[in-house]
Amino acid sequence: MSSSPAVQVRDLRVVRGGREVLHGLSFDVPRGRVLGLLGPSGCGKTTVMRALVGVQIVASGRVTVLGEDAGSPGLRDRVGYATQAPAVYGDLTVAENLRYFAAVLGAPRGDVDRVIDEVGLAGSRDQPVGTLSGGQHSRANLAVALLGAPELLVLDEPTVGLDPVLRQELWTLFRALADRGVTLIVSSHVMDEAGRTDRLLLMREGGILADGSPAELRERTGTADLEEAFLRLIAETGETAGSPA
Repeated sequence: MSSSPAVQVRDLRVVRGGREVLHGLSFDVPRGRVLGLLGPSGCGKTTVMRALVGVQIVASGRVTVLGEDAGSPGLRDRVGYATQAPAVYGDLTVAENLRYFAAVLGAPRGDVDRVIDEVGLAGSRDQPVGTLSGGQHSRANLAVALLGAPELLVLDEPTVGLDPVLRQELWTLFRALADRGVTLIVSSHVMDEAGRTDRLLLMREGGILADGSPAELRERTGTADLEEAFLRLIAETGETAGSPA
């Protein structure tokens, strides 16, 4: 495994509608780690993720992914991206969607069965995606990101709408992927999920409020509860507290 970081972000600024929404962010993500992005709605988490996969216009700064500029053609089959809004086709079955995206990515056909099993959709493989529940729909979207052998997974709220048992199963999968050397960047509003990451970036209003492991953030704030840690960090900055959603 390369010793260079999977992701390097330097002075990233994004302006949208004449308003700066990311204010010069800089951070690195080592390979084989799980980084969590946590913060209130509208704080910039999804914008960061879009910049990492090269679909966000940036005002300045640089984003390097697996040694290449974000969005480079050579990264197409090395980076898996699951958006918060599912991007699968509702009139196709789960298996048909995955066969289509496997062909687009050049992934082995055998990957279809593998990822269906990994996300727990074996019983729904021949069901049109448009008839799935919200949680099943999210799992189908995640399955697309797992096709092939991505070295980096960028997952925007991948467990939203899922029951606690399935969330636990997916986090077991995420940890197994990291143990194999895959780097994961996961946004979440579920505080117990934040504690499963190797490192957290706590974001607020387009900036990084804190950066550290869950244990470090608990120690820094003198609390065992990550939600309370988040609120105390906000209080330190003199801002009005908001919910870490």
